[in-house]
Amino acid sequence: MNTHQSTFVRTSMLAPSTPPVLEKGYIAWFRKNLFATPMDSVLTIVAILTLAWLLPPMVKWLFIDASWTGGGRGVCATVAQGGSQPEGWTGACWAFVGAKFDQFLFGRYPIDERWRPALVGILFVALLVPMLIPKIPYKGLNAILLFAALPILAFFLLLGGVFGLEYVETPLWGGLMVTLILSFVGIAVSLPFGILLALGRRSKMPVIRMICTIFIEIVRGIPLITVLFMASVMLPLFLPQGMTVDKFLRALIGVSFFASAYMAEVVRGGLQAIPKGQAEGADSLGLGYWQKMRLIILPQALKLVIPGIVNTFIGLFKDTSLVSIIGMFDLLGIVRQNFSDANWASPVTPLSGLVFAGFTFWLFCFGMSRYSGFMERRLDKGHKR
Repeated sequence: MNTHQSTFVRTSMLAPSTPPVLEKGYIAWFRKNLFATPMDSVLTIVAILTLAWLLPPMVKWLFIDASWTGGGRGVCATVAQGGSQPEGWTGACWAFVGAKFDQFLFGRYPIDERWRPALVGILFVALLVPMLIPKIPYKGLNAILLFAALPILAFFLLLGGVFGLEYVETPLWGGLMVTLILSFVGIAVSLPFGILLALGRRSKMPVIRMICTIFIEIVRGIPLITVLFMASVMLPLFLPQGMTVDKFLRALIGVSFFASAYMAEVVRGGLQAIPKGQAEGADSLGLGYWQKMRLIILPQALKLVIPGIVNTFIGLFKDTSLVSIIGMFDLLGIVRQNFSDANWASPVTPLSGLVFAGFTFWLFCFGMSRYSGFMERRLDKGHKR
């Protein structure tokens, strides 16, 4: 028998070839995302031309020609306006923001006592950061400290009147401090309360279902301004003679109830998206109602509606500026209040303050949005292999 060697069988692997230029790298990304179709190409070119037209004057106004230091309106006004800038000058007045920065943070809180809200802010960040990082352990203890211990400690630190601390009435509170307190309390209250309202609206008990439905529909049917106005002006009329409730507390309650009604509908949408077989499977295992909700239904439902939940949080954070209707000054309110300061009155001062306030709101809202996307990707197990 004759034997022969097969010469067409390789004994080693070919070296990997580099991908085509048009399939990998920046060129491929641009081709796929910006120039995939003729319409995409037209829109991309229009967007580039628009940015080229808008960005240079914006950068010039915000940074290049901006006034960064100074002690009065003179650095933000032209000679004809009583200042030191040349004729035709226009730019952002960041000197105004720098001079008023402490007020923007703390409002009219006494200067010698501002270490108290600063300490609360440091503790808040120290507890919030490990709560947001999934790999850090002891989440239960962290949650207790953040949502139970910190609010109690913050109440005594900010208000004072005990342990030798000077009493600081809430009308003196303001700035970013008020914005963060209102939004944090609103978020911390609206999520669990909204979950209970959503479960109550889907309850098989008619009384519970009716009460939750009436509450949700009434609160969602009126603007937040009306809720705050009623909490500030109308509520004292129904209280017994001589009894009063702090205006800041009334705003906290009004904002929390308003956000809870919207959160309830977001959570209810998630509950309705869960297949009926999940509840039937839990029933077949002998789980009780609350066990079924806590272990099976709610984790899936909340994962589905993370974008809606965060969207409600972002809307709540921005809506805190409406408390100015009841005489409280959040970040936007305290910025606008300082426009009347004659020492800083200039044509560019209001716009500079509003740009600063807008950027601050955007920074917090963008952070919440990015963290929401991170959690969505982390919890999305459906397509992982």
